[in-house]
Amino acid sequence: MDEALYGSLKQRIASLLDAHGHLDDDRFLRLIEDEVWKDDRARSLNAREKGAVIRRLFHSFRGLDVLQPLLDDPAITEIMVNGHEDIFVEKEGEMFRTGLRFDSEERLEHIIQTIVGKVNRSVNTSSPIADARLPDGSRVHVVLPPVSLRGPIVTIRKFPPSPLSMDDLLERGAITPEAAEFLRRAVRARCNMFISGGTGAGKTTLLNALSQSIPEQERVITIEDSAELQMTNIPNLVRMETRNANAEGKGRISIRDLIRASLRMRPDRIIVGEVRGAEAADMLQAMNTGHAGSLCTGHGNSCRDMLHRLETMVLMDSAIPLYAVRQQIASAIDILVHLSRLRDRSRRVMEICELAGCTDEDYRLNPLFQFVETDGGDGQVRGRLERTGNGLRRTEKWRLAGIRPFPVEESLSFDEQEEEQVYETGR
Repeated sequence: MDEALYGSLKQRIASLLDAHGHLDDDRFLRLIEDEVWKDDRARSLNAREKGAVIRRLFHSFRGLDVLQPLLDDPAITEIMVNGHEDIFVEKEGEMFRTGLRFDSEERLEHIIQTIVGKVNRSVNTSSPIADARLPDGSRVHVVLPPVSLRGPIVTIRKFPPSPLSMDDLLERGAITPEAAEFLRRAVRARCNMFISGGTGAGKTTLLNALSQSIPEQERVITIEDSAELQMTNIPNLVRMETRNANAEGKGRISIRDLIRASLRMRPDRIIVGEVRGAEAADMLQAMNTGHAGSLCTGHGNSCRDMLHRLETMVLMDSAIPLYAVRQQIASAIDILVHLSRLRDRSRRVMEICELAGCTDEDYRLNPLFQFVETDGGDGQVRGRLERTGNGLRRTEKWRLAGIRPFPVEESLSFDEQEEEQVYETGR
C-alpha cells in the first residue's frame, strides 16, 4: 500500500470529519469511499486495492487501526505488538511477523488508551502494566515504557465467538469420550475441580466446556482478573472482575476481596478464572465450607506440581503449618485435570487424577486417566488419554448425588464392582 497516499487521505478525511461533526459508521464509510474513488493518485489501484485502502482508513478512525483486520480473522488466535513497528500473530498454531505497523508510537498509545478506557482501567508511566478486554471477550495485556524497553507492548489473546463445548474438544482430539463423560459427571456430582496447565494450554476453554454441565437452577459466581469466561447456560450468573488502584493508589479490588464478597452472595458454586496468589487460601476455605462443585484454574506442570504450587500460594500470606495447609488442600479438592500444549501445537488433556488424601510427606494422588503417547515419527503427537483402571476412593459426593463416576462396564475390577453396587443402592 502506498503510505504517502494513505497518509494524505487520512489527513483529508480527518479534516472532513471535523467539518461534518459526528457521522454514524455507514455515512462515515461512504465518505471514505467517495474520497478514495475521486483521488487522482488512487486511479491506478484496482478495486481490491482500493477496498483495502478504504478498510484501513475506516479502521484507523473507528476500529483498532492495523489491528482490526487481525482481530477480524477467525484463524488468528494471538496478536503480539512489540512496539509500533513490529506485530506478530499466531495463526493455526504458527507464529510469524505480519509486516504491519502503526504510523507512530503515539498512535499505538492512543489505541491502548482506547482499549483500557472502555473497561474502566488505566495504564500510564506510573502504572505501566494493565489487563483489559475487548468487546468480543478477547484478553488484552499491556506493558508500557519504562518497563518495556522497546515501546508499548500489547498482547491480545483471542477467543472464539461462542465457547467451545465438550463435543468440540472431542472433535479436536483434546479429550476422549470416556474422560469427557467422567468430567461431566464430576461436575454434576459437585466435585471441586482444579485445572492446571501452562500458558495457552486451554485451561479457560476446558473450564467453559465444564461449566455447560452445571445445572441451570444453580447460582454461580465467577471471579476473574479480566472477564474471559463465556457461560451462556446459567441464568443465575454473577460475573465479577478485579479493579486496579487509581492514580492515588486507592480503590484496588483483588481476587481475594472478591472471593470474600462472593461468600455473602449465596453462591452454589464459585468459579475463579485463575488462582495465582494468596487468594488460594480463601478459595480453599470456600471449597471446604459448603460451596461444593467450585472450579478453578492455575499454572502448573502436572497435577502434583499444581498441588505444591497451591501450598506455596497459601503460605505466601499465612503462617499456617505446612501439614495444616496440606490437609486443607486435600480436603478441598476432589479432581485435578492437567492440560499441555504439545510439540505439534495440539492441546491435550494429559492426566485426570483424584486427590485421595495426604500424608506427612506428600499427597496421595489416584490417577484415573493418563495420556499415553505412541510413536509418531513425523512431528505429530499420536496417543490417547487412557483410563488407568483405578476406581475412585472418595465416593461420598458421588453417592449423595446418585451418580456413577463411570458407565457400567463388563470388565470392572472387584473393587469397582463394589463401588457400582454402592451407587446403585444410593439411588
